Amino acid sequence: MRNILFLAFCTVAMLVSAQVMTLDSCRNMALRNNKEIQQATLAIEKAGYQRKEAAAAYLPQFDLTAGYIYNSRKMSLIKEDQMLPTKSFNPQTGAYDYNLVIDPSTGYPVQVNGQYVPSMVALLPKSGLTFNTHNLMGGALTVTQPIYMGGKITAMNQITDLAQQLAREMRESKVEDVIYNVDAAYWQVVSLCAKQKLARSYVNLLQSLDNDVKAMVSEGVATRANQLAVDVKLNEANVDLTKVDNGVALSRMLLAQLCGLPINTVMTLVDEGRDDLGAALAPTSINMNDVYGKRHDVRSLELATKIYDQQVKVARSEMMPKLAAVAALHVTNPNSYNGFENRFDGGFSIGATLRMPLWHWGGLSNKVKAAQVDANVKRLELDDAKEKIELQVNQAAFRYQEAFKTYEATKTNLTQADENLRIANVAYKEGMGTLDDVLTAQTAWLKANSEKIDAEIDVQMCHEYLNKVMGNF
Repeated sequence: MRNILFLAFCTVAMLVSAQVMTLDSCRNMALRNNKEIQQATLAIEKAGYQRKEAAAAYLPQFDLTAGYIYNSRKMSLIKEDQMLPTKSFNPQTGAYDYNLVIDPSTGYPVQVNGQYVPSMVALLPKSGLTFNTHNLMGGALTVTQPIYMGGKITAMNQITDLAQQLAREMRESKVEDVIYNVDAAYWQVVSLCAKQKLARSYVNLLQSLDNDVKAMVSEGVATRANQLAVDVKLNEANVDLTKVDNGVALSRMLLAQLCGLPINTVMTLVDEGRDDLGAALAPTSINMNDVYGKRHDVRSLELATKIYDQQVKVARSEMMPKLAAVAALHVTNPNSYNGFENRFDGGFSIGATLRMPLWHWGGLSNKVKAAQVDANVKRLELDDAKEKIELQVNQAAFRYQEAFKTYEATKTNLTQADENLRIANVAYKEGMGTLDDVLTAQTAWLKANSEKIDAEIDVQMCHEYLNKVMGNF
């Protein structure tokens, strides 16, 4: 079973490594597998939940509260039995008079220690006003409807909506960065593959020359010093080829990592076998208003400025009155509606709450001013970013035009180097030139080819960078 799995894994690995990748396919793989883009996507999802949370503040809020308390003692409303005086109706006065003990000798009520003595009392026993409160239970269902919160709810909804748009812009900015990095890695592989091919051609060229010189040494028409000079150049070329081979391997690993593949995946790029990439000067028309509209960082700063403006409104809402309607349905056990009965009973209540800030020693107004300063700082950041972007775009345009002119010059230099190498070889074979002339021509030929490769890739990368700074990705 393990052997089967191993063979299947090797087969899949071979299929993956054998695939021919275009620039677009590398971009798509990187966008699917990039962890930062996945995090940015989750940030958009989070912002959507926060926007829904803010929208819920417009709606009534329902809350259920319940509680239970155990008391170790009962509750009594009086300390001991009470003797309450009574009254009788007096027909003469038409009012109720206290029933008092009358002194027969004087006909006036009897006083003891300055207090009248009632002739009849009503007994109020302590046991009658003692209630079982060992177990207290209660609950309430409340409904709160905000009516006016000083504009805070509206401002928070605007903030969350803008925050979701900002999260989208941040994701698109990540996408642009990933595309640019993949393009740079892609053209780096193409460049090094071209230089690898060039290095091998140079090694073969020196190897052929080395064989010719060895034959000439054996025939006595060349010296041992000539052979040593060619051998030194050949050894240097082999070392350079090894460095290029390592560079190609490492650049492929980087491209595979950016595409979300194992770093040992070997991808064949559709452009790496081309002798000429066909670089052409693309037309560039710059309209800075269009650039500002396409740049995600500018749009992000604009959204951030709007968010800070809404934060000012949130701070100002703390100075405004707040009005809300409240309704509640509540039950308790024991209940106090008909004495303290040990059963559940309850009722409902409706009302409104109003909160009006009066005097906070300037704390709230200073909070508003601080929020306004933050908003002004963000506007200055936006203006500064636009100025820097304009300079960045113009620099990129000039750099692109300069790279293309350099590429055109390298093509001319390569044509001249090819001709010089041909003439040097012919002259050396006919005995009219020296070995040093051939080696010098070969070195110049190698340099001209290398510079042409660098110039081609530079044109591609400068064009990619110009598209990036203009927001054309």
